[in-house]
Amino acid sequence: MWQLYQFPLCPFSRKIRLLMGEKNVAYELVREDPWAPSDMFANLNAAQRTPVLVNEEKKIVLADSRAIAEYLEETVDKSPMINGTAAGRVEIRRLVALFDENFYNDVTGPLLLERMKKRIIYKQPPDSRALREAMKMAHGHLDYIDWLIDNRPWLAGATMSMADLAAAAQISVADYLGGIDWKGHEQARGWYAVFKSRPSFRPLLSERMDVIKPPAHYALVDG
Repeated sequence: MWQLYQFPLCPFSRKIRLLMGEKNVAYELVREDPWAPSDMFANLNAAQRTPVLVNEEKKIVLADSRAIAEYLEETVDKSPMINGTAAGRVEIRRLVALFDENFYNDVTGPLLLERMKKRIIYKQPPDSRALREAMKMAHGHLDYIDWLIDNRPWLAGATMSMADLAAAAQISVADYLGGIDWKGHEQARGWYAVFKSRPSFRPLLSERMDVIKPPAHYALVDG
Protein backbone atom coordinates (compact mmCIF):
# COMPACT_ATOMS: atom_id res chain seq x y z
CA MET A 1 0.00 0.00 0.00
CA TRP A 2 1.03 3.57 -0.58
CA GLN A 3 2.16 5.72 2.33
CA LEU A 4 1.68 9.47 2.02
CA TYR A 5 4.07 11.53 4.10
CA GLN A 6 2.16 14.74 4.70
CA PHE A 7 1.26 17.56 7.04
CA PRO A 8 -2.44 18.30 7.67
CA LEU A 9 -2.19 21.98 6.68
CA CYS A 10 0.15 21.45 3.74
CA PRO A 11 -1.94 22.40 0.67
CA PHE A 12 0.26 20.32 -1.62
CA SER A 13 -0.34 17.25 0.53
CA ARG A 14 -4.06 18.00 0.42
CA LYS A 15 -3.96 18.21 -3.36
CA ILE A 16 -2.53 14.68 -3.57
CA ARG A 17 -5.01 13.39 -0.99
CA LEU A 18 -7.85 14.77 -3.09
CA LEU A 19 -6.43 13.21 -6.23
CA MET A 20 -5.96 9.80 -4.63
CA GLY A 21 -9.46 10.04 -3.20
CA GLU A 22 -10.95 10.81 -6.61
CA LYS A 23 -9.00 7.93 -8.15
CA ASN A 24 -9.91 5.60 -5.28
CA VAL A 25 -6.26 4.78 -4.55
CA ALA A 26 -5.75 3.39 -1.05
CA TYR A 27 -3.05 4.92 1.13
CA GLU A 28 -1.93 5.42 4.71
CA LEU A 29 -1.12 8.82 6.18
CA VAL A 30 2.24 9.46 7.81
CA ARG A 31 2.48 12.83 9.51
CA GLU A 32 5.61 14.94 9.10
CA ASP A 33 5.80 18.29 10.87
CA PRO A 34 7.66 20.76 8.59
CA TRP A 35 9.53 22.32 11.53
CA ALA A 36 10.81 18.94 12.80
CA PRO A 37 11.19 16.43 9.94
CA SER A 38 12.28 12.95 10.93
CA ASP A 39 15.57 11.46 9.79
CA MET A 40 13.65 8.93 7.73
CA PHE A 41 11.80 11.69 5.92
CA ALA A 42 15.03 13.54 5.17
CA ASN A 43 16.34 10.35 3.56
CA LEU A 44 13.21 10.05 1.44
CA ASN A 45 13.28 13.64 0.19
CA ALA A 46 16.39 15.77 0.36
CA ALA A 47 14.24 18.91 0.03
CA GLN A 48 12.42 17.87 3.23
CA ARG A 49 9.08 19.09 1.90
CA THR A 50 5.75 17.31 1.94
CA PRO A 51 4.19 15.44 0.26
CA VAL A 52 6.20 12.31 -0.43
CA LEU A 53 4.45 9.17 -1.69
CA VAL A 54 6.10 5.82 -0.93
CA ASN A 55 5.34 2.25 -1.94
CA GLU A 56 7.81 -0.02 -0.19
CA GLU A 57 6.66 -3.17 -2.02
CA LYS A 58 7.31 -1.55 -5.40
CA LYS A 59 10.37 0.33 -4.12
CA ILE A 60 8.94 3.65 -5.35
CA VAL A 61 9.55 7.01 -3.71
CA LEU A 62 7.85 10.05 -5.28
CA ALA A 63 8.38 13.66 -4.21
CA ASP A 64 6.90 17.01 -5.33
CA SER A 65 3.14 17.27 -5.62
CA ARG A 66 3.06 17.99 -9.35
CA ALA A 67 5.39 15.09 -10.12
CA ILE A 68 3.29 12.79 -7.91
CA ALA A 69 0.11 13.93 -9.66
CA GLU A 70 1.62 13.25 -13.09
CA TYR A 71 2.67 9.77 -11.96
CA LEU A 72 -0.81 8.95 -10.69
CA GLU A 73 -2.33 10.27 -13.91
CA GLU A 74 -0.10 8.00 -15.98
CA THR A 75 -0.56 4.87 -13.86
CA VAL A 76 -4.19 5.02 -12.66
CA ASP A 77 -6.88 5.04 -15.35
CA LYS A 78 -9.80 5.95 -13.06
CA SER A 79 -10.96 9.60 -13.00
CA PRO A 80 -8.35 11.29 -15.20
CA MET A 81 -7.65 14.83 -14.03
CA ILE A 82 -5.31 16.03 -16.80
CA ASN A 83 -7.24 15.15 -19.93
CA GLY A 84 -8.89 16.54 -23.05
CA THR A 85 -7.18 18.20 -25.98
CA ALA A 86 -3.56 19.33 -25.95
CA ALA A 87 -4.75 22.93 -25.44
CA GLY A 88 -7.05 21.79 -22.65
CA ARG A 89 -4.25 19.97 -20.84
CA VAL A 90 -2.06 23.07 -21.11
CA GLU A 91 -4.84 25.13 -19.53
CA ILE A 92 -5.14 22.64 -16.66
CA ARG A 93 -1.40 22.77 -16.01
CA ARG A 94 -1.40 26.58 -16.24
CA LEU A 95 -4.04 26.85 -13.55
CA VAL A 96 -2.35 24.25 -11.35
CA ALA A 97 0.82 26.38 -11.48
CA LEU A 98 -1.21 29.52 -10.74
CA PHE A 99 -2.68 28.06 -7.55
CA ASP A 100 0.42 26.13 -6.49
CA GLU A 101 2.64 29.18 -6.91
CA ASN A 102 0.74 32.48 -6.95
CA PHE A 103 -2.08 31.60 -4.56
CA TYR A 104 0.34 29.92 -2.18
CA ASN A 105 2.83 32.80 -2.23
CA ASP A 106 0.12 35.46 -1.94
CA VAL A 107 -2.30 33.83 0.49
CA THR A 108 -1.68 30.36 1.90
CA GLY A 109 2.01 30.77 2.68
CA PRO A 110 1.62 34.08 4.55
CA LEU A 111 -1.36 32.72 6.50
CA LEU A 112 0.62 29.62 7.50
CA LEU A 113 3.45 31.83 8.69
CA GLU A 114 1.28 34.21 10.67
CA ARG A 115 -1.36 31.87 12.03
CA MET A 116 0.62 28.63 12.46
CA LYS A 117 4.40 28.99 12.42
CA LYS A 118 4.56 32.10 14.57
CA ARG A 119 2.28 30.50 17.15
CA ILE A 120 3.77 27.00 17.24
CA ILE A 121 7.42 27.58 16.43
CA TYR A 122 8.32 31.18 17.20
CA LYS A 123 5.82 31.79 20.03
CA GLN A 124 4.98 35.17 18.52
CA PRO A 125 1.68 36.91 17.73
CA PRO A 126 0.68 37.29 14.09
CA ASP A 127 1.35 40.48 12.15
CA SER A 128 -2.09 42.01 11.57
CA ARG A 129 -0.88 43.93 8.52
CA ALA A 130 0.40 40.73 6.90
CA LEU A 131 -2.93 39.03 7.61
CA ARG A 132 -4.88 41.89 6.04
CA GLU A 133 -2.65 41.82 2.97
CA ALA A 134 -3.10 38.04 2.57
CA MET A 135 -6.88 38.40 2.79
CA LYS A 136 -6.77 41.25 0.28
CA MET A 137 -4.80 39.06 -2.12
CA ALA A 138 -7.30 36.25 -1.55
CA HIS A 139 -10.08 38.51 -2.83
CA GLY A 140 -8.17 39.01 -6.07
CA HIS A 141 -7.78 35.27 -6.57
CA LEU A 142 -11.43 34.65 -5.74
CA ASP A 143 -12.38 37.30 -8.30
CA TYR A 144 -10.52 35.27 -10.91
CA ILE A 145 -12.28 32.06 -9.83
CA ASP A 146 -15.60 33.94 -10.09
CA TRP A 147 -14.72 34.85 -13.68
CA LEU A 148 -13.67 31.29 -14.54
CA ILE A 149 -16.91 29.83 -13.16
CA ASP A 150 -18.91 32.46 -15.03
CA ASN A 151 -17.42 31.11 -18.24
CA ARG A 152 -16.89 27.40 -17.54
CA PRO A 153 -18.59 24.63 -15.56
CA TRP A 154 -15.26 23.88 -13.82
CA LEU A 155 -12.11 25.96 -13.49
CA ALA A 156 -10.30 24.63 -16.56
CA GLY A 157 -13.25 23.60 -18.72
CA ALA A 158 -16.20 21.27 -19.00
CA THR A 159 -15.07 18.68 -16.45
CA MET A 160 -13.41 18.63 -13.06
CA SER A 161 -9.64 18.58 -13.37
CA MET A 162 -6.38 18.87 -11.51
CA ALA A 163 -6.90 22.64 -11.59
CA ASP A 164 -9.95 22.29 -9.33
CA LEU A 165 -8.06 20.02 -6.94
CA ALA A 166 -5.11 22.42 -6.72
CA ALA A 167 -7.37 25.41 -6.09
CA ALA A 168 -9.53 23.61 -3.53
CA ALA A 169 -6.47 22.40 -1.64
CA GLN A 170 -5.06 25.92 -1.29
CA ILE A 171 -8.41 27.47 -0.43
CA SER A 172 -9.18 24.80 2.18
CA VAL A 173 -6.01 25.63 4.12
CA ALA A 174 -6.58 29.38 3.83
CA ASP A 175 -10.19 28.87 4.94
CA TYR A 176 -9.08 26.76 7.93
CA LEU A 177 -6.80 29.62 8.97
CA GLY A 178 -9.59 32.18 8.73
CA GLY A 179 -8.18 33.92 5.69
CA ILE A 180 -11.12 33.64 3.29
CA ASP A 181 -13.99 36.13 3.16
CA TRP A 182 -16.61 34.74 0.78
CA LYS A 183 -18.70 37.94 0.60
CA GLY A 184 -19.12 39.02 -3.00
CA HIS A 185 -17.80 35.74 -4.36
CA GLU A 186 -20.93 33.69 -4.93
CA GLN A 187 -19.57 31.88 -7.99
CA ALA A 188 -16.41 30.81 -6.19
CA ARG A 189 -18.34 29.91 -3.06
CA GLY A 190 -20.80 27.78 -5.04
CA TRP A 191 -17.99 25.97 -6.84
CA TYR A 192 -16.20 25.33 -3.54
CA ALA A 193 -19.40 24.11 -1.85
CA VAL A 194 -19.83 21.50 -4.59
CA PHE A 195 -16.24 20.42 -4.05
CA LYS A 196 -16.66 20.21 -0.27
CA SER A 197 -19.54 17.78 -0.74
CA ARG A 198 -17.39 15.24 -2.61
CA PRO A 199 -16.33 12.07 -0.71
CA SER A 200 -12.66 12.82 -1.44
CA PHE A 201 -12.94 16.10 0.50
CA ARG A 202 -14.73 14.89 3.62
CA PRO A 203 -11.66 13.54 5.45
CA LEU A 204 -10.02 16.96 5.17
CA LEU A 205 -13.01 18.69 6.73
CA SER A 206 -12.97 16.41 9.77
CA GLU A 207 -9.31 16.91 10.65
CA ARG A 208 -8.17 19.42 13.26
CA MET A 209 -4.80 20.75 14.35
CA ASP A 210 -4.09 20.37 18.06
CA VAL A 211 -3.74 24.09 18.84
CA ILE A 212 -5.30 25.79 15.81
CA LYS A 213 -9.07 25.59 15.34
CA PRO A 214 -10.88 26.57 12.14
CA PRO A 215 -13.83 29.00 11.94
CA ALA A 216 -17.30 27.53 12.48
CA HIS A 217 -18.18 27.57 8.76
CA TYR A 218 -15.12 25.54 7.75
CA ALA A 219 -16.72 22.08 7.88
CA LEU A 220 -20.14 23.15 6.62
CA VAL A 221 -20.75 22.01 3.06
CA ASP A 222 -22.56 25.24 2.21
CA GLY A 223 -20.39 27.38 4.49
